[in-house]
Amino acid sequence: MKLNKNVIGVFLSALLMMGMLPAAMAEDTAPAAETPMLETPAVEMAAEDVPAVEVVVEEAAPAAPTPTLNSGDTAWMLTSTALVLFMTIPGLALFYAGMVRSKNVLSVMMQCFAITSLITVLWMVIGYSLAFDTTGMQAGVTNLNSFIGGLSKLFLSGVTVASLTAAIPETVFMTFQMTFAIITPALMVGAFAERMKFSAMLWFMGIWSLVVYAPIAHMVWSGPGGLFWDMGVLDFAGGTVVHINAGIAGLVAALVLGKRKGWPTTAMPPHSLVLTVIGASMLWVGWFGFNAGSAVAANGTAGMAMAVTQIATAAAALAWMFSEWLGHGKPSVLGIASGAVAGLVAITPASGFVGPMGALVIGLAAGVLAFLASTKLKRALKYDDSLDVFGVHAVAGIVGAVLTGVFAATTMGGVSDIQIGSQVWTQIKGVAITVIYCGVATFIILKVLDVVIGLRVTEEQETEGLDIALHDERGYNL
Repeated sequence: MKLNKNVIGVFLSALLMMGMLPAAMAEDTAPAAETPMLETPAVEMAAEDVPAVEVVVEEAAPAAPTPTLNSGDTAWMLTSTALVLFMTIPGLALFYAGMVRSKNVLSVMMQCFAITSLITVLWMVIGYSLAFDTTGMQAGVTNLNSFIGGLSKLFLSGVTVASLTAAIPETVFMTFQMTFAIITPALMVGAFAERMKFSAMLWFMGIWSLVVYAPIAHMVWSGPGGLFWDMGVLDFAGGTVVHINAGIAGLVAALVLGKRKGWPTTAMPPHSLVLTVIGASMLWVGWFGFNAGSAVAANGTAGMAMAVTQIATAAAALAWMFSEWLGHGKPSVLGIASGAVAGLVAITPASGFVGPMGALVIGLAAGVLAFLASTKLKRALKYDDSLDVFGVHAVAGIVGAVLTGVFAATTMGGVSDIQIGSQVWTQIKGVAITVIYCGVATFIILKVLDVVIGLRVTEEQETEGLDIALHDERGYNL
């Protein structure tokens, strides 16, 4: 039988492709059973006569790497979590306690402590799920899950010893985010200090954390499919989520409750600036966990976040101090401490994106503008924000959020390849959405609670002081 050379060539090539001509044929082996041979003309076919067969092998897509726990990242995040909790108790508690009158010192400390406990439980039950459940989210698709998380993580369902977020245990990530959820409502305490009922405060903080905080956190930090995430809003550690949120809610609460008895004609100076400075110092130290910890890793981003946090804070403290010195003739301890907090607030959204020079400018701008808001603007509009939550947190938070759009650009020493004009506009839209949603939702919550249980203590209780009137205790027995 005589076979066409081309047919034989294709047949031999196909056998090679399919692995039917084993490599063992090239080795010395025992003779196999006799096999009929092809006719001589076919076997003696020259190699160059065999048509080439092009074999195209598609490369398989590389499998996604299996997340593995990084002990260094985990150690840093455990430390950061403790630092952020340290910011609320004792840091914020002491900072606020020193600024109120002595008859209300325990009331603000009690509020901070109770909020820490209440939000911890709510976060475990439902808050974490509402903020970080990504079920139904799709990048570029706006749906209900773009605004609020689902319920698959209720009671921390699925959060086990083995589950990971990035390269750290999910339990650590969950607790780290819990400390942010704790400090945000605690910041509001300063806006309505010395006049809200303790029971109303608990209801307000619990509802607000689920209705306002959790959705904003979800929109910003939950990942692709989140509203702010897809918009491209830059908020590394909580400019919108924490500070603008708390500052706007605090202002609304101060307006709804009304002014303290005697304000502004009666002098209400801080009763212990020693406590306030100690608290401010604790906030400064703890804020490294807040900002550098938001890298969720012990890496270069965390290192730069720590550096720019220190630079911006120092710049803002000096800017407030010199502004006050020029305006009032003397620099005050309360002023420099408040300026430092304003700098910490302003660098928060920018801390993972900007370089040292950007941090310096952000700090200087925040110190001056927060000073003006807490003094001149407050007097002009006559709102009784007891401890300047709006002036420091909302104003400095907005300054930081907007300027992030400038100094995050690589051309300005940052790390993001962005167009400054379009990014600033994106940042402004993020700020506006936060202000409107937070303001409206906070107002509704407060009005409903006022009708149901009442918000404000009686005039007699306010005169006596909330320590005795609400807790039957005194901060000082002299």
